[in-house]
Amino acid sequence: MPLRDVKLDDKYDLGQRRVFVTGFQALVRLCLMQKELDRRNGLNTAGFVTGYRGSPLGGLDSQFLRARPFLETSDIRFQGGINEDLAATAVWGSQQAELRGEGKYDGVFAMWYGKGPGVDRTGDVFRHANFAGSAKHGGVLALMGDDHTAESSTTAHQSEYHFIDVMVPILNPAGVQEVLDYGLYGWAMSRYTGAWTALKTMHETIESTAAIDASLERINIVTPEDFRMPEGGLNIRLGDPILAQEARLHDFKRDAMLAFVRANKLNRTVTSGGRNPKIGIITTGKSYLDVRQAFDELGIDEIRCNELGIRLYKVGCAWPLSRQELAEFAQNLDLIIVVEEKRSLLEVQVREELYGTANQPICIGKKDEAGNWLFPVKGALDPNDVAICLGERLLKYHHNDDIIRRVARLKEFQRIAAETKDVAQRIPYFCSGCPHNTSTVVPEGMRAYAGIGCHYMAQWMDRSTLGYTHMGGEGANWIGEAPFSNRKHVFQNLGDGTYNHSGYMAIRAAIASNTNITYKILFNDAVAMTGGQANDGGLTVPQVARQVAAEGAKRVVVVTDEPEKYPRATAWPHGLTIHHRDDLDAVQRELAEIPGVTVLIYDQTCAAEKRRRRKRHTFPDPDKRVIINELVCEGCGDCGIKSNCVSVQPLETEWGRKRTIDQSSCNKDFSCIKGFCPSFITVHGATLKKGAGVAADHDLAPLPEPKLPAIEHTYNIIVTGVGGTGIVTVGGILGMAAHLEGKGVGVLDMAGLAQKGGAVFSHIRFAEKPEDIHAIRVAAGRADLVIGGDIVVAGTQKVLATVKTGATKMVVNTDEFLPGEFTRNADFSLPTERLKRTIVTDAGRDNAYFIDASRIANALFGQSIGANMFMVGYAYQLGAIPLSAAAIEKAIDLNGEAVAMNKAAFHWGRRAVIDRAVVEAAAKPVGGIESDAEHLSTSFDESVERRVKFLTAYQNAAYARRYRALIDKVKAVEADRTPGKCGLADTVARYLFKLMAYKDEYEVARLYTDGSFARQVANEFDGDNLRFEFHLAPPLLARRDKATGLPRKMSFGPWLFPAFRVLAKLKFLRGTALDPFGRSLERRTERKLIGDYEAMLDEVLARLTAENHHLAVALAAIPEKIRGFGHVKQRHLAAAKADEAALLEQLRAGAPVLLKAAE
Repeated sequence: MPLRDVKLDDKYDLGQRRVFVTGFQALVRLCLMQKELDRRNGLNTAGFVTGYRGSPLGGLDSQFLRARPFLETSDIRFQGGINEDLAATAVWGSQQAELRGEGKYDGVFAMWYGKGPGVDRTGDVFRHANFAGSAKHGGVLALMGDDHTAESSTTAHQSEYHFIDVMVPILNPAGVQEVLDYGLYGWAMSRYTGAWTALKTMHETIESTAAIDASLERINIVTPEDFRMPEGGLNIRLGDPILAQEARLHDFKRDAMLAFVRANKLNRTVTSGGRNPKIGIITTGKSYLDVRQAFDELGIDEIRCNELGIRLYKVGCAWPLSRQELAEFAQNLDLIIVVEEKRSLLEVQVREELYGTANQPICIGKKDEAGNWLFPVKGALDPNDVAICLGERLLKYHHNDDIIRRVARLKEFQRIAAETKDVAQRIPYFCSGCPHNTSTVVPEGMRAYAGIGCHYMAQWMDRSTLGYTHMGGEGANWIGEAPFSNRKHVFQNLGDGTYNHSGYMAIRAAIASNTNITYKILFNDAVAMTGGQANDGGLTVPQVARQVAAEGAKRVVVVTDEPEKYPRATAWPHGLTIHHRDDLDAVQRELAEIPGVTVLIYDQTCAAEKRRRRKRHTFPDPDKRVIINELVCEGCGDCGIKSNCVSVQPLETEWGRKRTIDQSSCNKDFSCIKGFCPSFITVHGATLKKGAGVAADHDLAPLPEPKLPAIEHTYNIIVTGVGGTGIVTVGGILGMAAHLEGKGVGVLDMAGLAQKGGAVFSHIRFAEKPEDIHAIRVAAGRADLVIGGDIVVAGTQKVLATVKTGATKMVVNTDEFLPGEFTRNADFSLPTERLKRTIVTDAGRDNAYFIDASRIANALFGQSIGANMFMVGYAYQLGAIPLSAAAIEKAIDLNGEAVAMNKAAFHWGRRAVIDRAVVEAAAKPVGGIESDAEHLSTSFDESVERRVKFLTAYQNAAYARRYRALIDKVKAVEADRTPGKCGLADTVARYLFKLMAYKDEYEVARLYTDGSFARQVANEFDGDNLRFEFHLAPPLLARRDKATGLPRKMSFGPWLFPAFRVLAKLKFLRGTALDPFGRSLERRTERKLIGDYEAMLDEVLARLTAENHHLAVALAAIPEKIRGFGHVKQRHLAAAKADEAALLEQLRAGAPVLLKAAE
C-alpha cells in the first residue's frame, strides 16, 4: 500500500486538507484559519490567545509556544496569563482595540482558556465583558476545560452553568473535527451576537488525536435572515450605560444566538425516525459519541434507526435551545431520552420548553420513567449503559432477537466490569529525583497542608501532610482554623506556579492576620504538573524573597541543593540566610518557633525538567552515576526512606533482597546516598553500558511478514504503562501510521496526574473510514489488543474490563518496576504471579503473551524506554496490529525522537516472536560477566555450598565448618521429626549465614576489593578512567546531626581502595582482643546475635514437631528482619526481637498468640 506524503508541519499548512492533529493542535490551526478566512473576506485582523493552563488544557500553551513561528507571521499573539481572571480581562481589552480609533487592525479575534476551577474564579470578568460585548470584526472564544471525573483535579467540575449565568452561548464539540469546526462558528457567532462564545472542552475531545478535514472551504458561515438587528448593532461600544448593556443582552443578544444557531444548523437531526418515529434521543458533545457507540453495540446504523423509529438530535449549541426546534424534534414521539453527562443542561431546557405543549412526550434522562437514576449526575457516561437503556426501550416496540442478545451481552460485560477488581494499583508518585521528595518532609511532631501541584501527592506519602485548599487559597484556611486549635503552628506547601498565580495574596492575608505559619514556597523552576512550562513573567528566587520580605514576613530563608550557585551580588532582602537541603530539618524547627509568618523558599529544579533540558543540552549533566554495591547492601530500605525516590528498586540476589538504581529513570538527584549504608558509590566519568542492539539490527536476516488482522468496523487497541515512560508516544506513532495509510484513526491519551509515575492508558481505534469511529475510549469487552507496558496497569479493572476472553490479545511486559510504596515499605512486592493468572484468565491462555521487555531493552539499547516499541514489534509480528511495518517505521521517522533505537526496538520485538533465543543471546552484555550474586541457587545443597565458600573467604575454613555443622544438625533433626518437610533447614541455611556474615569494617573492605564490585561496575557502566567516591560514616570521624543526633555520612576519594585492601587482609583480627572495631556496641551485638540464634535453634529443635514446624521456620527466619547498619540496624533489631519473643511464647505454650508490635 503506498503511503501518503506527510510532514509534521502539515498540521499548520493551510494548503493541506487532511491532517492528523491533537485537539490542542486543532486550536492552533483554528487561529491560522480564522486569520486566512478574514483575509479572504477583505479584513486585516489579528489574533490574541491567553489563559491559564490546567487539565484537560494543561498542554495547550505548550502547543501555542511551539507554533509561535507560524502564529507570528499571521499576526497572532500568544500570551500566557498569570491567572485566569487577569487573562480574561486582557481578552476583554482586545475587543476594545478599535473603539478609540487607535487600532492597528480591523479587529482582534481572541481565545481564552482555563480549566473548570479557572472558570469559577473568572465569573466576574465574564459577566462584565459579556455585558460589554465583543467587537464586530473580533469575537471571543472562551474554552472551558472540564474534568468530569477529576482525573487530574481536586474536584470534578462542569462549567456550563457559569456561562449560562452570564448568558454566554455554549458550543459543545464531539471530537477534534468539531473543535475546529465549532471554533470557526464560535468566533462568527461572537461577532454576530456581540456576546462571547464558550467552547466546552473535555479530556475525551481536546486530548484526543484524529485525522480530520481541515480545509478552509469546509465551513460556510451563514448570516441569519430571520433576526432584525437593533439600531447600533450588538457589539461593544464606548460609553455604554450599564443598564443598556443588560437590556441589550436580554432583549436582543439571546435571540441573535438562537438565530445564528438555526441559520448554521448547529443543532441537527441526524436520523428522522422514519415513517413512525417513537423514541427521540437528544444529546451533545462527548455524549453524542457515546450514543453513536451505543448504536454500534446494538448493531444499529442510521438506516436501521429509521426502521426502528429512532430520531437522533445532535445539539451543537447546548445553550440556549430553541423552543421551535425542540417542538419540531418532539413531534409524534412517545419518549425522549436525554443523554448527557453530569448535571442536566439539555434536559431542563427540554422540559421547560416543551412544558404544556400538546402531545408532550415522556422525557427521561437523569432519571427513568419510575424516577430511578438512569444517567446519574456523578461520574461519567458509559456507552454500554446508554446502549442497554436504548435497547430495553426499543424492545417495548419491537421484538428483535438480535437486540435481545446484544443487550444481554452488554449487561454481562457491565456485570463483569463491576465485579472486576484491581489486583494491584499504580498510584501516582513524585518523579525520580523530584525536589519534593525532600522539600515536603516536615520535622517529627509537626504537620503541613498540601497545595495545588505535584506536591499535592505528599498526602499519600506518610509525610504528616493532609488537607488542601483551592488554588491560591493555600494557608488561608489556617487563618480561620488557628484561633480554635491547640496547635500553634503549621507548614503550608505552595508551588512557585501557584505563588505566581494567586498564592501571593494568601501570604499577604496570613501576614495581615498575624497567623503563625511557615510557607514553604517550592521553587522548582517549572510548572511541572502540566508539562514543565516556564513560570509566566520569569519569576526568580530573589524576587520572591524580596516580595515576601516586603510584605512583612518575620523571617525568610532559602534552602537549596546548590547553595553556592547564587552570585555574590544577588540582591537578597536583609536578614535572609541560605542553607543546604541537608539542613532542612533544623531550619524548619527554627522557623516553627518564630511567631507570625515565616517563609522558606526551597529552590531546586524539577527533575523531569532537568531531564528534558539535558536532552536539549541546556542544563548541566553531572558526569557521574550512583551504583549500589549489591554485596554490601543490606536491603534495609533506608535509602528509599531518605530519598523517597522510585529509581531505587529491589534486586533479588542469592544473598537476599538488595537495592539497585534504575539508571534509565535516575535523574541524578543523588539524595539516595544519604541512606545510612556504605554500599553507595558515586562513579565519576561513567556512561551507561549499551548493548549492540541498534548496530546489530542490520546484520540480521529479514523477517517474515505476519498476516495482518482485518478491520471490521473498528479495530481497538489499548496501550498501558507508567506515566513518563513514553506510552503516549506509542499512541502517536500508531496513529500517524494509520494516517499515512489513509485509514480513519482516533487516539485518546488518558494521563492527567498519572504522568507522575501513575497508570497511563492510550486508547487507539482504527477504521477504514473516519466516520466509522465515534467514541474513542474502548468500551467493555471491545479491545482487540492490549499492549501492557506495565503488568500492574495491564492488570487493572480499567483494562481487563475491555478484554474479551478468546478474542483480545494481551502482550504484557513482566518487568517489575515497583511503585512509590516501596520507598516506605522495604518488604513491598508486586503480586506478579497473581497478575499473570488474572490476565491469562481474562484473555485466555492462547492470547496472553508475557515478556520482560524492559530487561531486554536495557541490555540492547542501554535504556528501558526502548521496551515500548519492542512490544509494538512483538504485537505486530503476532498479527495483532492492522498496519504495515513500513507505515509504522515511517511514523517513527516522523516522530523524530531516538529514531534508530525505536526502529531497532520494533525489529527486535518482531524477532522475539520468531526466535526468542536469538534475542536473549543478543541481550547479554557485551564483554560482561554474569553476576554471581544474581545467580540464584536451584537446590538446597548448592545454596549451602555457596555459603560455605563465602564464609571461608569471609573469615576462614573453621568458621565455615561451624556453619555447616549446624546446618547438618538441623537437616537431620527436621528429617527425623517432620518427615517430608525441609523448610526449616533451608531457612536456617539462609539466616544463620546472614548473621555469621555480618558486615563489619573488614567485610565491607573485602567486598569492595575482591573483584566482585569491579565486575558489577563493568557490567553496568562504560567509561575510561572511572573515579570512585565513597559515602561512609566512620564511627570515629562522622559528625552528628544537631537536630537528630545521628551520624552524618562523609565522602572519600578513590584513595580508599588501597586502604580497603589492607583492611580486608586484617580480617583475622575480627572478634579478637586486638580488633579495634570489635568493642563497639554494634559489633558486640552482632557477635551475640549468632550465639543467641544458635541457642534459640537448640530449643526449637528440642521442641520440633510436625504441628509446630511452621513456628520453627518463622523463628529461624527472624534474622531476615535484622537489616542495615548502625542506628538503622538497631531499630530493625528491636522489632525483630519483639516478633521473636512472641513466636517463642507461642512455641512454648503450644497455642497460638498474636505477635506483639515492637514499641
